[in-house]
Amino acid sequence: MIIKKSKAEIEAMKEAGRISALVLREVGSHVRAGVSTLELDELAETIIRAEGGIPAFKGYGGFPGSICASVNDQIVHGIPSANVVLKDGDILSVDTGATVDGWVGDNAWTYPVGKISAEKQRLLEVTEQCMWAGLDAARPGNRLGDIGHAVQSIAEAAGFGVVREYVGHGIGRDMHEDPNVPNFGRKHTGVKLEAGMVLAIEPMVNVGTYKTRVMPDGWLVCTRDGLPSAHFEKTVAITEDGPLILTTEEGRERPV
Repeated sequence: MIIKKSKAEIEAMKEAGRISALVLREVGSHVRAGVSTLELDELAETIIRAEGGIPAFKGYGGFPGSICASVNDQIVHGIPSANVVLKDGDILSVDTGATVDGWVGDNAWTYPVGKISAEKQRLLEVTEQCMWAGLDAARPGNRLGDIGHAVQSIAEAAGFGVVREYVGHGIGRDMHEDPNVPNFGRKHTGVKLEAGMVLAIEPMVNVGTYKTRVMPDGWLVCTRDGLPSAHFEKTVAITEDGPLILTTEEGRERPV
């Protein structure tokens, strides 16, 4: 069941979005060689709580961290660890969110660690483009397939693979609500988008195959072929005036 939000509820979600965006930006500013993903996780939790939020990920389904930290060929759901120390040339996907007054914000970004290869740089640029295209398609009258098609067409034109098994989702008082939001699809197909829907749109794009494998801890998902992956995400409300990005900070908005 898709739970549409009123204008007042969408307004109430903005604080969770603001904190989620703030913590993602701050964590990103600390991404550098020699830093462990556990250090970044501890920073994220400190910021979220200092801002009056609750880490949305911590304890969710038993997940132990306040961020998901996924390096290189790791797609999503990497558990932060003191044993995972970033090195020059890595890329790191940070996925995090905050809960405020029962509302959830969810966002992700993939950061370069020092100087990265041209291939990884292109992957980051293309995946970010995919995210913005998906967000731009989140308009009343479009359908879910329009979002997926927007993402898929850009990624595959670049020669990259789009992850199938993991998708975006509705979001509100629960982190994951209906509908699922695939990053692939055909135009004009699927659920019709209506004002009041709030979605987390999150392209996961791989240099090589779209196929994935789940690691023994039951959380971490990696590319099947060991090639790099990138992940970008924002929470967006569909309004009569178009997409309204909720995971953003004042003065740092990017129109879509």
